[in-house]
Amino acid sequence: MSHKISLSESTINIDMETSFSSIDGGFVNQFEQTLEEYYQQEKKIVALNSGTAAIHLALILSGVEEGDEVLCQSFTYVATVSPIIYQKAIPVFIDSENETWNMCPVQLELAIKDRIAKGRKPKAIIFVHSYGMPAKIDEIVAVSRKYKITLIEDAAEALGSEYKGKKCGTFGDFGILSFNNNKIVTTLGGGVLICKTEEEKQKAIFYATQARENVNYYQYKEIGFNYRMNSFAAFIGVSEFKKLADYLKGRLDINSFYKKHLRVFSNITLLKNPSIDFSSNHWLSCISIDEKSTKNTRDKLMDCFIQNNIECRFLWKPMHLQPVFKGYPYYGAEIAENLFNKGLCLPSGVNLSENDLERILSSIKKIL
Repeated sequence: MSHKISLSESTINIDMETSFSSIDGGFVNQFEQTLEEYYQQEKKIVALNSGTAAIHLALILSGVEEGDEVLCQSFTYVATVSPIIYQKAIPVFIDSENETWNMCPVQLELAIKDRIAKGRKPKAIIFVHSYGMPAKIDEIVAVSRKYKITLIEDAAEALGSEYKGKKCGTFGDFGILSFNNNKIVTTLGGGVLICKTEEEKQKAIFYATQARENVNYYQYKEIGFNYRMNSFAAFIGVSEFKKLADYLKGRLDINSFYKKHLRVFSNITLLKNPSIDFSSNHWLSCISIDEKSTKNTRDKLMDCFIQNNIECRFLWKPMHLQPVFKGYPYYGAEIAENLFNKGLCLPSGVNLSENDLERILSSIKKIL
């Protein structure tokens, strides 16, 4: 049996000459400073133990409370939505559009108008850059400002992605990144909250450290959380972030390989930048398969990958179709649903060799 080809394997090369005993809380501050420098000091960074924690704190800082409504992209990972439930708030799901596969600005505004007409003005909007592809940011930002609704930007998969030359994660009132094990840069589990002000940063740290009051003894007036990033994760992050440019180039090279070799298949569409305004990090290279001519092609291709020991996944199953979120409002058509029914995530890790890529391509040719 040939070796397993992973979907999105992270590469970590830690300088083990640094003893574990020397790793202290200073690395958390150093990792935050590294990211603030990356964003040219325009943003304030809070290092946390997950991207999920970052979304949760963003909702708290946005004033989302029990019974409030939060507009949320349906085509996403469950961690985008779960924090809404943590706050006992109500998710209102929005369909995607066909170009970026992300939140549709038209459906977003229709949903806001309808919720306001029902006396339920939403408290926040969470949009996502799925698979690293920037959403239609200008339109979404314009809608949020028009109706004065807080905008939370889930850039968990979009480190290194840009829109009109500006880094993703910086367009919302709050942004979040993930450094989970499968991301372009990993801290072996972790995330950050991107804030606009030092005041917001300090408030987030307060909630992330059990909301302990600043006195000489343990006193609490609010409920907090154990959300702070640990020192070892931050140590890894400081080391790995130096290699971001190389990791991004690796993803681009893999995406270019797919673009070159898949263009001959008329029934395969590779997710690509809609225009020069969009610059995806190509965290995952994803395809949609037209089933009009041949039925079950997507499932046959998935089976072929599995038989050849190649990891592959379906695209996100929309949140409005998940049993756990049954009954919550949804605005849109069937774009997100069609993506789920037709799409696949191809192996995209920077560790893929030429032989690995040829094995993947052979499997595609065998079915198509």
